[in-house]
Amino acid sequence: SYVKYSHGFPIGFTANAEDAEEGSKKPEDLRAYINNHVNIELEYHEVDGAVPGTKEYRIVRFIVEPFSIKHDFVATFTDDDDGEDYYLDENRKVAKISNPIASCDSSSKEKKHTTYDMVTQSSNGPQPASGKVLFTYDVKWTENENVSWASRWDIYLSMAETGVPNKVHWLGIINSLVIVFVLTATIAVVLIRNLRCDLTDKLLADENKLLTEEHNYKVLTDEECNEDLVKSGWKLVHADVFRPPSNPMTLSVCCGSGMQLLCMSVVTLVFATMGFLSPSRRGSLINSLLNLYVLMGGVAGYVTSRMYKTFTGQSSQKATILGAFGFPGIAFGVFLIMNMIAIFKESSYAVPFPRILVLILMWLGVSTPLVFIGAHFGFKDGAIEFPVTTSDAPRQIPDQPWFKGWIFTTAMGGILVSFNTCYLEWYFIMSSIWMNQYYYFFGFLFLTFVIFLLMCAEITILFTYYQINGEDHRWWWRSFTTGGASALYVFGYSCLYFTALESISVATYILYIGYMALISFGLFLVTGTVGLMSALWFNRKIFGSIAIN
Repeated sequence: SYVKYSHGFPIGFTANAEDAEEGSKKPEDLRAYINNHVNIELEYHEVDGAVPGTKEYRIVRFIVEPFSIKHDFVATFTDDDDGEDYYLDENRKVAKISNPIASCDSSSKEKKHTTYDMVTQSSNGPQPASGKVLFTYDVKWTENENVSWASRWDIYLSMAETGVPNKVHWLGIINSLVIVFVLTATIAVVLIRNLRCDLTDKLLADENKLLTEEHNYKVLTDEECNEDLVKSGWKLVHADVFRPPSNPMTLSVCCGSGMQLLCMSVVTLVFATMGFLSPSRRGSLINSLLNLYVLMGGVAGYVTSRMYKTFTGQSSQKATILGAFGFPGIAFGVFLIMNMIAIFKESSYAVPFPRILVLILMWLGVSTPLVFIGAHFGFKDGAIEFPVTTSDAPRQIPDQPWFKGWIFTTAMGGILVSFNTCYLEWYFIMSSIWMNQYYYFFGFLFLTFVIFLLMCAEITILFTYYQINGEDHRWWWRSFTTGGASALYVFGYSCLYFTALESISVATYILYIGYMALISFGLFLVTGTVGLMSALWFNRKIFGSIAIN
């Protein structure tokens, strides 16, 4: 067993009724119980006082342990919340308990604090969430010599203190690194193989020239060398591999938004790993994400415009406007709908209207101008240069086997490699968001995020190579979806995780699915952009190693 610390404590729970069958999961066999007793433990630490020679005490830890105890009692005061005074008897007691446990027995000379064994071994049973309920509490002061004021947050920063050992995360990271090394070795073999063939052709040409001078042998011409070079495999699509994709504006906007989210995530994780986002500063993480996303608007504009010009697009202003209002507009629309539901349900998580106005001002007053400024520099820099020219007429694509199809490669690229590297940390992140558990282990998260992006890049490069080696040059959108496929599995895992929350409210379903769909879509843009940029680098590398007229 282990101790798990959360933001608060549960006000109750559900369990089988006494007359229900043991282990039954039927709704009619479940009963709601309320935690009507809490142990409040205050731990303090002694420090030197402001006046020399004096001592002071600072509270460094506050622990609440809830219990459910069914008290048979008779109230001894007027139960009127609107009254100015409460009537108490001469012993200052609000109720007389007929079946007290040891800690609530006023006739006992020895005062005891409530313990787990004391509650479970009594015959009282849990308190049903109905009728009149008596609430009780214990207060216990304990001196803690080990925890100082400066280290009071370490309980949330240490994995071992929250019941999850560090070795669990290290094993997950090591497992991911093994897969990374295997993929890296595979890609290295592909690159070395192609480069070695090119070097071998050059050495053979030099050898043929030397033999010709000595024995009057024939030397291959440049045209004959090029003909041998492109007679099979990926070299056949050299005139089509950099042909612009379908819907180039949409792809450019997706890449720009993905790069904006990627820069925001990386910078936030770096600052969090360095300790700037301390748990003592409530809301610092979400504030950092919002501020950095707004400031990275220039990155989105630059990448969108540069990619769109590379695709020979003609509607530059439309592409820039979509980059400024595309993903932010979708995210803001989903947020407004979710916030309206939260307000309707009178949830404490609802964002007030003044805060929404601040978000709109940040979007329209800061992010949007930065997008246009970035787009200006992107169009000014021009299109990305390719090592080979593109022909006027596209090459006919031969029939592909089923395992090289879009659905299969996308599905395998997401689940086999990419999602396997992050599912462990994703579980802890989900617990932090939806189960009120702390997550301030950004060092592990940063390592996992780097490995996750590296895996997305490598699996996309590998599938892109097999695609163009099969003489299929339509790799732009395929590389984007292959890299982003892991986000689909993240969303699927989120839906599976939702079953553990045991929610029966329709509003909870809508809020959960809405926010997780938005998060998964943002992750899709990030990983898709990483996959496309990696495939673009790979194609420029291998086609730049050959000389084709």
